[in-house]
Amino acid sequence: MTIALWIAQGLLAAVFLAVGITKLKDDRETYAAARPPMTTYASRMPVWLFRTVGVLEVAGALGVVLPWTTGIAPVLTPVAAAGLALIMVGAAVDHARHGESASYPVNAVLFALAAVVALGRLLGW
Repeated sequence: MTIALWIAQGLLAAVFLAVGITKLKDDRETYAAARPPMTTYASRMPVWLFRTVGVLEVAGALGVVLPWTTGIAPVLTPVAAAGLALIMVGAAVDHARHGESASYPVNAVLFALAAVVALGRLLGW
């Protein structure tokens, strides 16, 4: 199970680091046009929320890997994974409100990975 958790942590870190950095470097309109309908939500968000989500995604990406790897405050790994799961819940709710059902599978997979990492690391699987 340890190998599976590390794979899930690596995938989460890679995805959320890439997406978070993109949210921090691009403006909302550029991001929204990148991969519609997956990214169109960005044009509906206030700038402060768009940037905040980017910061939270980068922090979560680092948090699912670094504390467990270094052994420094490893309890932060499941906390970061739970935070990423909550971001996916918020994303799914927003997509549902706007009828963007094509985004559901991505939200579901990322939520599931984050939930497995959070539970796995918290319960010591």
